Amino acid sequence: MKFKLIALLTVIAFTFSSCGGEKKEAKPSKKQPVKKEVQKEEVKVDASKIDLMAPTLDNKGIGPIKNITLGDIDQGMVAKGKEVYKTNCTACHKFKKRYIGPALKGITGRRSPEWIMNMILNSDEMLKKDPVAKALITEYNAPMAQQQISVEEARSIVEYFRTKN
Repeated sequence: MKFKLIALLTVIAFTFSSCGGEKKEAKPSKKQPVKKEVQKEEVKVDASKIDLMAPTLDNKGIGPIKNITLGDIDQGMVAKGKEVYKTNCTACHKFKKRYIGPALKGITGRRSPEWIMNMILNSDEMLKKDPVAKALITEYNAPMAQQQISVEEARSIVEYFRTKN
C-alpha cells in the first residue's frame, strides 16, 4: 500500500513540475501584423576601466569652456588662483595625496585646461556625462561640490595648478 501511495505521489509531483514554469508566447494570427521592437543601442563607457592617471588631454569636458590658449605663466593669476584654491578646494583636495577627492599634483599633465575649468564650473553635468568625471565619482564616491566660482577664478586656479606640476 505504501509503495502504491509513494508511486502515485511521485507521478503527480512529476506531472506538476513538468507542466509549469515556462510561458509560451502566443503565435500571432495571419491577420495581425508582427510588431518588431527596435532597441536603441546606447554606448556606455565602463567607468571602472578608465585609468584615472592616464592623460586625456584631448577631452575638453562639458560646459562653457570650449578652448583656452595657454601662454607664459602669469604670476598675478597664480597668486589669485592659490587664494581661490585655498578657500574653495582644500576641504576635499590635496596636491600630493588622495583625500576626499583626487590628488591634484600633475593635473595639468593629465587633463586639458578646458576639462579642469569645466569640472570646476559645471561639475554636476560633468559627473553625469563625461566619462573621466564618471570614473572619478566611481573611484572616490564623493561628487565634486558645485562651487560659486567665476570663469576668471577658475582660470586662475588652472594657472596656479600649472605651477604645481
